[in-house]
Amino acid sequence: MSERAKPIPQDTATGESTETEADESQSTDGAGQDSETEQQAENGDTAQAPPRTGATAVVDALETAGVEYAFGVQGGAIMPVYDALYHSDITHITMAHEQGASHAADAFGIVSGTPGVCLATSGPGATNLVTGIADASMDSDPMIALTGQVPTAFVGNDAFQETDTTGVTAPITKTNTFSSHADTVGRDVSEAFALANEGRPGPTLVDLPKDVTQAETDVEAIEPTTPDTYEVTERAEDDAVRAAADAIESASRPVMLYGGGVIKGDATEQAREFATEYEIPVVTTMPAVGAFPEDHELAMEMAGMHGTGYANMAITHTDCLIAVGCRFDDRLTGGIETFAPDAEVVHVDIDPAEISKNVHADYPLVGDAATVVEQLHEAIRAPPQTKKWRATCQQWKSEYPMDYRAPKDEPLKPQFVVEAFDEATEDDAIVTTGVGQHQMWAVQYWTFTEPRTWVSSHGLGTMGYGLPAAIGAKLAAPDQQVVSFEGDGSFLMTMQELSVAVRENLDITVAVLNNEHIGMVRQWQDAFFERRRMASEYHWCPDFAKLAEAFGAKGITVDDYDQVADAVTEALAYDGPAVLDFHVDPEANVYPMVPSGGDNGQFALEDDHL
Repeated sequence: MSERAKPIPQDTATGESTETEADESQSTDGAGQDSETEQQAENGDTAQAPPRTGATAVVDALETAGVEYAFGVQGGAIMPVYDALYHSDITHITMAHEQGASHAADAFGIVSGTPGVCLATSGPGATNLVTGIADASMDSDPMIALTGQVPTAFVGNDAFQETDTTGVTAPITKTNTFSSHADTVGRDVSEAFALANEGRPGPTLVDLPKDVTQAETDVEAIEPTTPDTYEVTERAEDDAVRAAADAIESASRPVMLYGGGVIKGDATEQAREFATEYEIPVVTTMPAVGAFPEDHELAMEMAGMHGTGYANMAITHTDCLIAVGCRFDDRLTGGIETFAPDAEVVHVDIDPAEISKNVHADYPLVGDAATVVEQLHEAIRAPPQTKKWRATCQQWKSEYPMDYRAPKDEPLKPQFVVEAFDEATEDDAIVTTGVGQHQMWAVQYWTFTEPRTWVSSHGLGTMGYGLPAAIGAKLAAPDQQVVSFEGDGSFLMTMQELSVAVRENLDITVAVLNNEHIGMVRQWQDAFFERRRMASEYHWCPDFAKLAEAFGAKGITVDDYDQVADAVTEALAYDGPAVLDFHVDPEANVYPMVPSGGDNGQFALEDDHL
């Protein structure tokens, strides 16, 4: 039930309404005319509107920006803003924990392409948002956080629930603001909203002292606008584009490397057209999954630590790497000295700070992804000759297929569960995940063909991200199926958000790949710490299906292969949240795997290869 659904309070003894006289004065007679208003009209009086406050300005700024949903948790210092939301058309989703609010807002921004909004009170409310803010920062996701703060006169005095929120979040926000006056607080929020999505997206924050949100103001809301000093380069320099185009034309083994910036920059269409017209194999980073259809013959899928063998081979042997919207993080590159060692690198990015930060760019192109790809497209005079190279890439696909053993006499394989869901859902179904082995199996064994259908925590690697993200994703795209893959350890971190999914009657499906371990840690301990499984094994795990039923969701337990298809069908058909507890092989590992800092071309396909 959303925050706007407010039941009439009743006397607990009599069951009769306990509305106050003020409440009763708002009821209407049979003619639909408030009696008090009639009397005022007869006397020539008009009812006074409540005074406009800083909190009103905050909410007006959100409404002017087109915000439909806000995710948060109430509290003392943020209470004036919530009071203003009472009269707003914005639907507030009360989350079980502020971290859940930040992840839901983050996912809403990923799926919708517009900033998600989260709110929390001062002190612990604000600090509980920090993990989600840092997550959005690492992944360049558009989000705005609004935090309550103690009155300005108390700031610095260690007041109750005081935290230096702007100081704490400065390293993990694109911008943050301590709002100091009721006349400027609306503009602060509008500006933060605009900055969250302009240029390279990211989280922004506005800290709202209680006296500022309670003070009166007559300043009206404005459209979201970035500061005059904020500039974004849209087009790359023509000479640089010409040089990069020449390099692409002369390449014999070119590879397109699409990063998350392709999706965030709405450049998917341009990226697909460029690759297909010039017949260049395409590799993606994990945040870019869905930027290029994985069922296309040019698709080499995801590269990096747990990328496909053929994607990593293509990266290792390319002579021209065209990277778009990619920050070259260590999970992609492995050891920098062995990453694409023979390649000239064309790097397109809207953030000049990313150019040559990790991998040297021979042809730096600063600008908007869609715009610069179009510039390159127009500049190419003769396409590269890729026939032989494409045949080599197809051969690698045959040599290093994404397959796995699934003997019937062994425990259920998690990969089989992912494939079963993929087969049973629509092409535009949205997948969210927590972090760990289940995340890797989900991205490896689901065939992604559309952008904004893969929602996960990449740079920060936040366990527990999947369920609250599914809530945000479903509200952003109510007509699309949403499946969240979680591990047992990851699910335990934020499973309280299941109460929100039930309350709001959200049709989401949670698949817990339950191996009774913190699986990725266990895999690394087995590989690199002589199987010393310290603090990675759960010797006891709750019954997740029963817990789901206790929350009011549908719960299903699955133990073997014969149960999978029916369970998946039943859960997807259920109108509301469903949780499936899949008891999977506790010894299953994620492969391919490149050891941290290793050579992408030397990936392991099984334990003995490490």
